[in-house]
Amino acid sequence: ILWPVLTIGLAIFLVVVEGLWLKTKKDIYYHQFRFWTRIFVLNFAIGVVTGIPLEFQFGTNWSRFSIAGGDIFGHLLGFEAAMAFMLEAAFLGIMVFGWKRVPPLMHWFSTIVVALGSFMSLFWIMVANSWMQTPVGGHMEHGKFLATDNTAAIFNPDMPWGVTHMAGACLEITIFVIGGISAWYFLKKRHTRFFLKSFKMVLVAAIVITPLQIYLGDGSGISVFKNQPAKLAAIEGHWQTNPPGEPAAWALVAVPDKEQQKNLYAIEIPYLLSLLATHSLTGQVKGLKAFPKEDRPPVWIPFYSFRIMVAIGFYLFFLMLYSVYAWGRGYLTPERIAGRRKFLYAWMLALPLSYIAMETGWLTREVGRQPWTIQGLVRTSESASRLSSATVGTSLLIFAVMYAALFAVFLFFAKRIISAGPDYDEP
Repeated sequence: ILWPVLTIGLAIFLVVVEGLWLKTKKDIYYHQFRFWTRIFVLNFAIGVVTGIPLEFQFGTNWSRFSIAGGDIFGHLLGFEAAMAFMLEAAFLGIMVFGWKRVPPLMHWFSTIVVALGSFMSLFWIMVANSWMQTPVGGHMEHGKFLATDNTAAIFNPDMPWGVTHMAGACLEITIFVIGGISAWYFLKKRHTRFFLKSFKMVLVAAIVITPLQIYLGDGSGISVFKNQPAKLAAIEGHWQTNPPGEPAAWALVAVPDKEQQKNLYAIEIPYLLSLLATHSLTGQVKGLKAFPKEDRPPVWIPFYSFRIMVAIGFYLFFLMLYSVYAWGRGYLTPERIAGRRKFLYAWMLALPLSYIAMETGWLTREVGRQPWTIQGLVRTSESASRLSSATVGTSLLIFAVMYAALFAVFLFFAKRIISAGPDYDEP
């Protein structure tokens, strides 16, 4: 998941800068395109190599899940491969190697199609995952989900928020990757004018995306409240259903105890959970005790991963606000930007934090669905292939070593690209 998120957002950025180059004929936009394309291609290559084995896991490690949900899940991933990945991969060759081989507008069209393919991949993968969260469009029969309404399955209750919130995460990560790398160049006093252009472009995007992502997160939370109340109770460490007419407090931090079915310690804000979940000061929120013990998710992971995600989301939002203030005060100029060291370090810190927010959000989403693979229909314990622990452990170790090596390769080449900087001699 580390790789596709940047691919999706960076593809859109490339569409914008190439469009500006065609419109204005200013060389800086052309060189912007060529520099960030290198990051894009490296990211895409590692994403393909690490991503394809993941789909094979459904047949190897999760064969019983594939049997139970394959009629709909397999179709959705098939749409992603045929409609999105193949489209993106085919036109990527024209985008990277098509200079002087195709007309400029055709080249831009190829970039647009790559961006479209990237977003379609996100759409179908998140549709499949959303269906696992809120499975509709069929029924279970003899241990298999029989699809009777594919449209309902695709446009399931979780889909609008799942797709848009992940799309927002892709754009937000891209904003702070470009901004964080630009900040590094400002500190080094290298290519300042070049990266001020990309920095200001993503700052304009951040003005829209950072508050929008907070709104989408709120909408996702309300969707969870309606469709997955046990997940919401775990996310909030909420054990006891509040009586009608009485508020539910929101725990800022807590020490949840699954055995005693309570929080051993908590700092709570009165009324806030009711307000967040129901948009009412006294709205009723089901507690974990309202669900059978065997149907309750783990609490520690979704509780704290959710709070880490939210904290980082607001950090990025306030960093955007201060950046707009700094721009208004005239700090974002070639002569003054290098002197704002704390400000630049804050942007560099935002780069890894944006990824951490995405990862903790994904943990919240997936661990919060447990103990179900397909919510309410197929348990995780019923989904795994009948493999020995030694077999699973060995294959996991091999993949961990290979993926660690690929990550090191990525860092090596990314460092080379960033150290070299933009090439102004490219014709």
